[in-house]
Amino acid sequence: MKNHKYKTIHHGVCAPQGFIAAGVRAGIKKSKKDVTVIFSELPANVAGVFTQSATVAACVTLDKKQLKRSKTAQAILVNSGNANACTGERGMMNARQSVSTAASALGIKESQVLVASTGVIGQFLPMDKLTNGIYDAVKALSRDGNDSASEGICTTDTYPKEYAVEIEIGERHVRIGGIAKGSGMIAPNMATMLAFITTDANISYSALKKAFAEANSLSFNRITVDGDTSTNDMALILANGKAENRQIKEGTSDYKKFYSALEDVLIHLSKLIVKDGEGATKFVEITVTGAKSKIDAETACRTICNSPLVKTAIHGEDANWGRILAAAGRSGIKFNPDKTEIYFDDLMILGKNYDISFSEEKAKKILQQKEVTITVDLNAGKHSSTFWTCDLSAEYVRINGSYRS
Repeated sequence: MKNHKYKTIHHGVCAPQGFIAAGVRAGIKKSKKDVTVIFSELPANVAGVFTQSATVAACVTLDKKQLKRSKTAQAILVNSGNANACTGERGMMNARQSVSTAASALGIKESQVLVASTGVIGQFLPMDKLTNGIYDAVKALSRDGNDSASEGICTTDTYPKEYAVEIEIGERHVRIGGIAKGSGMIAPNMATMLAFITTDANISYSALKKAFAEANSLSFNRITVDGDTSTNDMALILANGKAENRQIKEGTSDYKKFYSALEDVLIHLSKLIVKDGEGATKFVEITVTGAKSKIDAETACRTICNSPLVKTAIHGEDANWGRILAAAGRSGIKFNPDKTEIYFDDLMILGKNYDISFSEEKAKKILQQKEVTITVDLNAGKHSSTFWTCDLSAEYVRINGSYRS
């Protein structure tokens, strides 16, 4: 996952100018940090994408309303260990109360606060613990707070996920940084688990909204761990303009440069999430090419990546190409299986007219790697799509069989 195109830097959401953050332990979880605050010194243009599930958490409903009220925001409050989902009116009241508390602690308007939650569904937030956690996190806000902030949003993650890059717009250095959480319940249908991006770029509201939606569709929306979309999925971006570059507008070379860097950050965070998939032992990049349309390529690729049979075969290091072809076949797209080719890295596993004259030994060695690339060429057109997934192991069952305990 080396980056050769952009200057990579550390400190995630605190890398861009004008952003501070902190994560603290409030006791919502049995152990570890569970309350995070990300704060911009200036009101920042804001954009967000949210789960398309009909079952949504209070934070998703409230944030959508907040974004309709204001095109700017200064703070993101996150709690882990409790999703505040399927909690009815009491859950919404608790979400509003947490926004009010954060606004008061930070000395800003309530319209400038967005909120996110992650954890167990169907349980009420312990508001006394969350309230104390908010004040503690605000007191701890720091330019060095990215690490604790990234820890505070984790649930079953085995490590925090952060990334940042620096580019030049005109003669100004512009930074884009982010943190994300996710390990299980990962098959986003709009956004992802939780991801928070900051940038000091001076970019118009419309350009930011467009760039974030497009970059999301090619990153967080192309990963899957287990085929499950969460009730709390969201990704948010704040742009405070502290870099003082000439304003980035749609259709300009500056926009293209900013967009490319933003997409890079989102893809990097997406890959980190997949690599940390619950019980995962292998990172898998799957590309479907030669499709009749872009939609066909995406549909087939998503179906293959979500197939439990494909994912368990990869875990067992079994070159079972039949499961891959079968998944493409049930995806609903039109293609001729006789013309399909499948590759593991550069090794052809399936040739046209069902040619399977490959070396099982070589295939086994490829599947023994920690990172595997699979290409499915439908030979039906010119369109392609790439998704990222992982294997499915018995450990995944163990983790999710005892999630609440």
